[in-house]
Amino acid sequence: MPSSVLGGSVNSRFIASLALSAAVLAGTTGCSFMSTQATTIPYSASDGVNVPNSSGPVQVRNALIVTDETGAQGNFVAALVNDTDQAQTVTLDSEDPSITETILVPARTTLSLGGEDEPLLLEGIDTPAGSDITMLVQSGDGEGALVSVPVLDGTLPQYSALAP
Repeated sequence: MPSSVLGGSVNSRFIASLALSAAVLAGTTGCSFMSTQATTIPYSASDGVNVPNSSGPVQVRNALIVTDETGAQGNFVAALVNDTDQAQTVTLDSEDPSITETILVPARTTLSLGGEDEPLLLEGIDTPAGSDITMLVQSGDGEGALVSVPVLDGTLPQYSALAP
């Protein structure tokens, strides 16, 4: 066999194997180019919800309501972080059930409602565990944010002391 024929066969095999390797590599890694990476999606990594920063200068973290057996009343539990140099008021509003509450958060302070600080008792909520209550949460001059606050009960040990 002439060397030019043998060399052409080796070159075409080499090129074909490179093309096949590139196709396999592109096929197995191409998904990351087309789909959203789950690690870039913000979420609340807890049972409660975090309120978006558009609500105002006070950050509201891990907000939830722990209800009694009847669902008639519940304790609002959250961490309220005020990093500003002035005291701020956080307002909670809900139409169904009717809730209007305000909480004063001193300057440069974190209130841990249900932790170091007493939770906020919400009476007449008439909402069973497993439901959500849609609330408008607003602080300072912020526009406020609508959030669905989960309602839990004291079944789990970490929430049993937080039930009213």
